[in-house]
Amino acid sequence: MRCSLAASCVESSSPIRRFARSAPARSQGFSPHRPPSSVSASPPPVPRGGSGSGAGTMFTSTGSSGLYKAPVSKCLLLVPSALSLLLALVLPHCQRFFVYDLQAVKDDFQIWRLISGRIICLDLKDTFCSSLLIYNFRIFERRYGSRKFASFLLGSWVLSVVGDFILVEAVRYSFGVTMARNLPSGFLAPVFALFVPFYCSIPRVQVAHILGPLSITNKTLIYILGLQLFTSGSYIWIVAISGLASGICYNSRMLQVHKVLYVPSWMARFCAWTLEPLFSSSEPSSEARVGMGATVDIQRQQRMELLDRQLMLSQFAQVRRQRQQQGGMINWNRLFPPLRQRRNVNYQDGRQAEQPASPPLEVSEEQVARLMEMGFSRGDALEALRASNNDLNVATHFLLQH
Repeated sequence: MRCSLAASCVESSSPIRRFARSAPARSQGFSPHRPPSSVSASPPPVPRGGSGSGAGTMFTSTGSSGLYKAPVSKCLLLVPSALSLLLALVLPHCQRFFVYDLQAVKDDFQIWRLISGRIICLDLKDTFCSSLLIYNFRIFERRYGSRKFASFLLGSWVLSVVGDFILVEAVRYSFGVTMARNLPSGFLAPVFALFVPFYCSIPRVQVAHILGPLSITNKTLIYILGLQLFTSGSYIWIVAISGLASGICYNSRMLQVHKVLYVPSWMARFCAWTLEPLFSSSEPSSEARVGMGATVDIQRQQRMELLDRQLMLSQFAQVRRQRQQQGGMINWNRLFPPLRQRRNVNYQDGRQAEQPASPPLEVSEEQVARLMEMGFSRGDALEALRASNNDLNVATHFLLQH
C-alpha cells in the first residue's frame, strides 16, 4: 500500500512566508539535486537520471496535500486560467492585446507584447494542458522553496524570449517561412523548461508492460500531457524548444544563469506580504485514505501499515520542533525504530504469532545511490531506508516532503 506522507506533515510557518525566507539572492539556482535547506553559490551537477527504477510513484501520486506549501503554483493555476476563460467567454474583443506577435515587437517596438503575450493562453486547450502540468510540477516548489522555484520560472521565461527570436529568424532565413505573428500565447515556455528537472531528478519506475520493451511508468502520463501540449498548434514547437533550452541553460553549472536571473529578496518579501491571504493553502487533513484490499486480511494489513506511517510522521514532527528550538542534527536511529513485524496470516498451521523485532536491516547500495542521485545525503538516505524497512517508495516520499 502506498500512502502519501505529505498529508500528515505539519509545519508552523505558512507557505507564503517560506517564499520570503528562501535562500539569499545570488546564492540559489534552481537545482533539482539539493534539499530545500541547502545554500550554494553554484548548482550541483545534474545527474543523468530519468531512467532509474525503484523510487515509487512519488511524483504522480499527489495524495491529499493538494496545493499546500505551493503558493506560486497555485497562483499560476488560478490567475492565468481565470483570465484565459474571461478573454475567451466574456471579452473576446480584448484578445488582440494578448497576442504573442514578435513581428510587431520588431517592427513597431511593441515591447509590452513580450509580457502580455507570454502570460495568458488564448487557446483553452493550452490552458488546460499547461495547468495540469503545473499542478504536477508543484512538487519542485515544495522541495526547493517558493523563491527558488519562482526564480527558475522567471529565468526560463526570460531566456526563452531570446530562443524564440533566434528560432524564428533561423526558420525565416533557412526556409522563407514567417512565423513571428503565429506563435502561441501563454505561460508555456517555463512549463516546458520544467521537464528538464523532471527528467533529471525524478526516477522512472515501471508500472506495467505493454509490448516487448514498451512499458508504462510513473512518468508516462506527464510526458503524454507534454506531447499533447507540444502538438496543440502549428508553431508551438518553437516555444517548446526554446523553453527546454532555457531550462537546460538555467541548470547549467558553467553558465551560472541563476546568479543573474533570480527573484530578489525585496520582491520575495513584498509577495509574502501581499499574496499571503490570497494564495496560501490550509494544512491538509491528517486523515489519509485506507486502501481497500480484496480480503479482510489485506485490509487489516493495510491499516496496520497506515498506522505505522502515521506514528513515524508524528514522531518526526515532534523531534523537528525540538530541533528548531534547540538546534542540531536529528538522531534518525532514535527517531525511527524499525517497524514492527506483521502477523503472518498465511502461516501453514493457521496460527498467528507475533514475530520478534528484526535487527537493523542491510540497505542496498543501489537504493542508496538512487536516493543520492536525487540530491539527498548518504546519511539521510541510509537512515530513511532503514526506518522504512527498505521500502524505497516510502523513503523517497518522506525525503521529498521534508
